[in-house]
This record gives sequence, C-alpha cells and structure tokens, in this order.
Amino acid sequence: MTATKSLFKKRADVDMTSGNIFRHLLVFAFPLLLGNLFQQLYNTVDTWVVGNFVSNEAFSAVGSVAPICNLLIGFFSGLATGAGVIISQHYGAHREQRVSDAVHTAMTMTIILGVLFTAIGLLMTPLLLNIMDPPDIVRPEAEKYLNIYFIGISGLMIYNMGAGILRAVGDSTRPFFYLALSAVTNIVLDLVFVLYFGMGVDGVAWATVIAQFLSALCVVIDLLRYKSCIRLCIRKLSIDFKILRDIFRVGIPAALQMAITAFSNVFVMKYINYFGADCTSGWTAYIKLDQFMMLPVQSISMAVTTFVGQNLGAGLVDRAKRGVRQGLLMSLIVMVTLMLPLIIFAPSLTAFFNDKAEVVEFGTLFLRFMSPFYVTLCVNQTYACALRGTGNSRAPMITMLASFVLFRQGYLFVMSNFISNTVMPIVFGYPAGWIVCSLSMFIYYNKVGLVSKEELKKITEG
Repeated sequence: MTATKSLFKKRADVDMTSGNIFRHLLVFAFPLLLGNLFQQLYNTVDTWVVGNFVSNEAFSAVGSVAPICNLLIGFFSGLATGAGVIISQHYGAHREQRVSDAVHTAMTMTIILGVLFTAIGLLMTPLLLNIMDPPDIVRPEAEKYLNIYFIGISGLMIYNMGAGILRAVGDSTRPFFYLALSAVTNIVLDLVFVLYFGMGVDGVAWATVIAQFLSALCVVIDLLRYKSCIRLCIRKLSIDFKILRDIFRVGIPAALQMAITAFSNVFVMKYINYFGADCTSGWTAYIKLDQFMMLPVQSISMAVTTFVGQNLGAGLVDRAKRGVRQGLLMSLIVMVTLMLPLIIFAPSLTAFFNDKAEVVEFGTLFLRFMSPFYVTLCVNQTYACALRGTGNSRAPMITMLASFVLFRQGYLFVMSNFISNTVMPIVFGYPAGWIVCSLSMFIYYNKVGLVSKEELKKITEG
C-alpha cells in the first residue's frame, strides 16, 4: 500500500528545455514503448486466445475489426494529441495556470465525448461491417465483439487523455505502470472468461473493457493526487473555450487524419476479405505483428512531439530541431535492428496466432514482403509528430490523407479492377502509401522548416 501511495504522490514531470537531448528522448520513449507494448497486448491477447481456444472464424472476427475500433479511437487520439501539444507548450513556457486550465478542459471534453462515442460506435457498427463485407461465417462474431467494445470505449478514452496529460509534462513512466497492470488483468480475464466460463468472443471483449476501465481509474487517481500544475480537481472540471479552440486547432486535423485513415482501412479489409477466410486470418496475424513493429517508431515520435512542444514554448528552436534529427536517427536504428528477426522467424510468429498451414503461408508471405518498407515509416512519423509539436497539424493531415487514403484507395481500385486478381499487388498498396507520404513529408519539412518566426511568437506568448 505504501508503494502504491508513493507512486501516485511522487512528482515525475520533466522539463526537456535543458540537458542532454538523446537522454531526454530515450528516457521518455522507453517507458512509453513499454506502455504501448502492453496496450497492444489488449487486442493481441484477444486474438491469440480466440485463435487457439475458440475457432478460426472467431480469430478472423476479432482481428479483422481493428480498423473499425481504430476509427473512433483514432479520431479521439488526434484530439488527445492536440491537448498534449497545448499543455506541453504552456508547460515549457512555465505558464502553470494555463496548464491547469488546459487539463480540466481536456478531461471535461473527454467525459462528454465518451458518452457520444459510445452511442456513435453502437449505431455505426452494422454499417461499417457492411462496408468491410467480412465472410458470412465471421460477421456474427465480429458484430458481438464490436458492440461490447464500444460499450466500454469511455475507459480507453479517459486513460488515453490522462496518460497524454502526464506525457505532455515529460512523465511517461506512470502511464506505463497503469497499462502494465491493465494488460495483466486483461490476460487473466481472457483466459478465465474463455477457458473457464466458455464465453468465446464475448469473454475476450468484456475482459478488454474491464481492463480499460482499470487503467482509466488509475490515471484519474494519479491526476487527482499529482503534486504539480497538472493536478486534477473535480470541482474545477469545466471548459475554457479559448483553450478548447487551441486544442481543436491542433487536434482536429490530427483527428480527421487518423479517423479517415482508419475508415479507409475498412475498405482495404474488403479487398483482403475477397481472397477468403485463410487470407483474412493471415492478414490478421500480419497486422498484429505489424502493430508491434510500429511501437518503437510511435514511441520515439511521441517523445519528439513533447520535446518540440516544450522547447518551442521556451523559444528554443535550434534545440527543437536537434531533437527531431536525433529522434529520426533513433527510429531508423531500432527499425533496422528489428527487421531481420521478423523476416527470419515469420512462420513461427504467424503460427503463434494461428497454426493452420494456409494461414501461416499467407502471414509469412505478408511479413517478409512488407518488412523492408518499414524504414519509410520512421521518416513520415518523425516529421509528422515534430510538426504537430509546433501546433501544425494541418500539413501532416493533408500529406497523410493524400498518401494513405486518396493515393492508396486509387491504387487499390486500379489493381483490383484492371491489373491483378492476386493478393500481393493489393498488399503493396500499404508500402506504396508509406513511400509517397515519406517523400512528401521530407520535402515539406526541409523546404518549409519546423516553425516560422510568426508561429514561434504565438507559441512563446501563449
């Protein structure tokens, strides 16, 4: 009990405007990576349990609905990014009252949107499944999983916003601890609900919901007891409309980009589903491993966002740019290091989720083909997150929507209707979009720059 109290009470925010840049990025990104790893375990454990203890159809159902889950979560994550950027800029400039106002505005917004997103998710599920067009044998299980998932979406939203507030002031350690606790709970409940109670897909869905609310409870308790300007006070929950406008200014472009990209992936699943349940299962296994590969890049990129936000708040443009360069180098080194074992052990990694021979064949093919292209993700993610740290979410939004939605959907339409009736040209739609996005972001960043003098003045003056 003493250790728990100490964890909640200890102040752990970090001022990144001085000190060694590499150390700041590493110390921030490492617990963030571990936390993202545990968060990824939510759906991964769900798919592993149903793939090994329920049925192949249940495995395809739970795995294939990820784009639908990511639709609303992606939109909210963009808003959370906006809140984090505004908080980090005020924190870097030592405007403690504005930090407090931003915290209470962000949490109030989250509570309201939690109710709204639950209703929207439940209403949209049938429509999105019609668009994705899963095999008939998969659809009932997918619909059950989604209905339960959206009932508990508020827990995930509250955790993500609370963790984003902590990370905005340099504290990525305690969000990791709460996610670790939540992930362990999820694993235990998955096994209990499926193996002991025989609940199938319903069981893994309820396990995820309960675990998400546990992480939300932990982060709220932390903020209620935090010893700095980000402390949450229930009676102060309200909306400061100037801050809300700032959050929307940064967050809405990011939210639209994430949500529309997730929505476009619903259509991508329709192309994959065309090749049958085994191909869908192989793609599901690939996507699970792909998400793990992305975690280091996402963690380092999020560290870059906070680093840039704090340093621009303090007017330190050159230091912010050095942080972007070091973040990109770190991402490239980590990604190249991880690619080789992924290629070598692709069959075993696929079989971990589903050992059906046809599924393993598809999953191995996808993994080995896609892996070399992961280096391009380091470029577009680092530059996009750096620009968001300045408050410029519009350029990343336009670039990513053009690359991941317009270009990719056009490519897939042409390939599927006029050129090829095999799966691999369809699959190449993903790396093709990554390449276009990385080239565009590289050109924009090096031509336009990180931040203009006028934008820097707005940031430093608040």
